[in-house]
Amino acid sequence: MAQGPKSSKPAAAAKPAAEKSLGDKDELLGFYREMLLIRRFEERAGQLYGMGLIGGFCHLYIGQEAIAVGMQGIKQPGDQVITGYRDHGHMLACGMDPRAVMAELTGRAAGAAKGKGGSMHMFSTSHDFYGGHGIVGAQVSLGTGLGLSNRYRDNGKVAFVYFGDGAANQGQVYESFNMAELWRLPVVYVIENNQYAMGTSVERSSSETHLFKRGASFNIPGAEVDGMDVLAVRDAGAKAAEHARSGNGPFILEMKTYRYRGHSMSDPAKYRTREEVDEVRKTRDPIDHLQERLEKAGLADEAALKAIDADVKKIVADAAEFARTAPEPEPGELYTEVYAEASA
Repeated sequence: MAQGPKSSKPAAAAKPAAEKSLGDKDELLGFYREMLLIRRFEERAGQLYGMGLIGGFCHLYIGQEAIAVGMQGIKQPGDQVITGYRDHGHMLACGMDPRAVMAELTGRAAGAAKGKGGSMHMFSTSHDFYGGHGIVGAQVSLGTGLGLSNRYRDNGKVAFVYFGDGAANQGQVYESFNMAELWRLPVVYVIENNQYAMGTSVERSSSETHLFKRGASFNIPGAEVDGMDVLAVRDAGAKAAEHARSGNGPFILEMKTYRYRGHSMSDPAKYRTREEVDEVRKTRDPIDHLQERLEKAGLADEAALKAIDADVKKIVADAAEFARTAPEPEPGELYTEVYAEASA
């Protein structure tokens, strides 16, 4: 019997796993600081967009900070990161200068892509970041190519390929899965399942809503992870990376997460209720969750965490002022870096 559309429901947390080790104080405070940096940066980016200083599209990462930060915590030097257009958080987690990222958003010459890439198309190979990409799912094929390069070079590196629940339904994703498993490529596919893609819930758009199972027909193992818990992300990421790095082929991580803002700055997000968003903020916020664990373990008090927040706010304010006042690119920049220079 045919079934009607599945009802939408608030994002559910991933199944509980065994108790995670806290880790050392410096690591946890580093996670807290990096997540706060992303949160405050994105809040300010939203303000600059509202002021008309950021053109084009702008997709904020607010709510999903634990994923980029937790995965970065297990990344080794030389491992590559590639993602879609919700990319600012990944750039900051990779260690890119907040000034350069914010200046790129405002199209300035001092931006990470010299003001020519904007929000969705920044790169920094010196930070192992191979871009945000505007075409839905395109980065999955490109990231699989990074894994193929690692395999040819036998360099022990892993490509971390991020995409969302909407991109999980793209055909090129499955072509990439097939190639990756067939050739045992060192790739970790990270599905950032924030429940709504551009605005349609997973339940209404996917016949199989457990996205980590999407690799089953290719014999790719996967796991569901609480993407609102930076420690759960760290621990699952470490296992997946070890699997790929050891020559066992790709691994799929489905990070169950939630974005607080609309799909982009132009999205009023009327497909969900304010009460739903508020409930997730109240009960599952990744920054609040880590703050509670730090305080409960006696690793930091409220005053110390407020000091971190104050320092982060200064960094973001400086980046915003720099992005507002830095010069724009010269017109001649339109004609540079169109083609790669071939060596003799």
